[in-house]
Amino acid sequence: MNGSSLSPLWGVPFAGLLLSIAVMPLLAPKFWHHHYGKVAAAWALAFVLPFALMFGFSAMLHELVHVLLGEYMPFIILLTALFVVAGGIHIRGNLHGSPGLNTALLAIGAVLASLMGTTGASMLLIRPLIRANDNRVHKAHVVVFFIFIVSNVGGSLTPLGDPPLFLGFLKGVEFFWTAKHIFPETLFTVGALLVLFWLMDRHYYRKEGVLPVDPTPDSPRLGFDGAVNFVLLAAVVGLVLLSGIWKSPVHFEVYGAHIGLPGLVRDVGLVAIVFISLAITPQRVHADNQFGWAPMAEVAKLFAGIFLTIVPVIAMLKAGVDGPFGAIVRAVTRPDGTPDPAMYFWATGALSSFLDNAPTYLVFFNTAGGDAAVLMTTHAATLAAISAGAVFMGANTYIGNAPNLMVKAIAEDRNVRMPSFFGYMLWSGAILVPLFVIQTFLFFL
Repeated sequence: MNGSSLSPLWGVPFAGLLLSIAVMPLLAPKFWHHHYGKVAAAWALAFVLPFALMFGFSAMLHELVHVLLGEYMPFIILLTALFVVAGGIHIRGNLHGSPGLNTALLAIGAVLASLMGTTGASMLLIRPLIRANDNRVHKAHVVVFFIFIVSNVGGSLTPLGDPPLFLGFLKGVEFFWTAKHIFPETLFTVGALLVLFWLMDRHYYRKEGVLPVDPTPDSPRLGFDGAVNFVLLAAVVGLVLLSGIWKSPVHFEVYGAHIGLPGLVRDVGLVAIVFISLAITPQRVHADNQFGWAPMAEVAKLFAGIFLTIVPVIAMLKAGVDGPFGAIVRAVTRPDGTPDPAMYFWATGALSSFLDNAPTYLVFFNTAGGDAAVLMTTHAATLAAISAGAVFMGANTYIGNAPNLMVKAIAEDRNVRMPSFFGYMLWSGAILVPLFVIQTFLFFL
């Protein structure tokens, strides 16, 4: 698809889907709860059908197969594997959600996010965190900061942490490059968020006290049930790493979509792990975790629509200065032609807040030259800015990163009154954006 020849009107289905996600839960909550999949499908058809009429059925089929097989299916298979495996691990015992304990759990989650991915860490810790705070009056802020720290910022140090960094790894960025070059930015952001959270949580804790009866009975000891899933979690990490390291000339082509053997082996292996986990995890563990498919179904349906409707938007961005969004591309380049790290940080981050942060990372990776060897050395500051922007600012909205919606759905399923789409943006605008401004002056200017 030649993005330079497209009209900005092709972005209307994507904008419409985002607006539906933001507004319909407020204006028509019951309708949205029962029909959000149909709404996503309708906006997807609003792109697919006109595209088929204008460019032909063959071109439409090519784009459809490329998105579904080459991008969406690997994405959703990995999320499903992490969701199921983490859902099969039950942290036994009733922790009590004091400010100190909550802060410690968020800090642990930040570390785990770079080791097992933001999705894996989120699915492992969100349930015990909610259970620890089930006798608190104010607890939505606990989940909001969890999304900030565990579902996003914590995953910035390795390619395992977040999909954008994994794509960079596939493009030639060294495995430990991000850990070496954006550790100060990560430490600053996570540290500041943990301090702010502790102050806020202590305020609420002192103000509200706790309910006289804790809904969750105390367990005689802390521990893990379903611990065999830790082995499967290691297998998931191994398969993801293998697909990035293993280079094979073998590939299959389906309507123009190239499917490499390493990626195919990874996806088949992940599907097998899903079935193994479901088979060997005792039903009692799933019951204790209140494991259900609703959060995964919501993410799968909404992101199917997002992956399809985002196609022309990404194409227009890839067209660079010649495309409809040329002003964005020109904004990240200094008058002398060199990249501006501060602008790359904000441009990548702003788009990652609303677009999928993985393809957004690739767009600006290519805009900055696309040569991993040069970006890791001569333009290291620019690559650091792109990496930080894509990962950190995925926390700005519920749709910036897939775990955000999953955590929100799990929290609401457990009767936590989460902020609306715009309500959440008030939180991120008040807390995250000022931190990103400070970070710009500290690290990218």
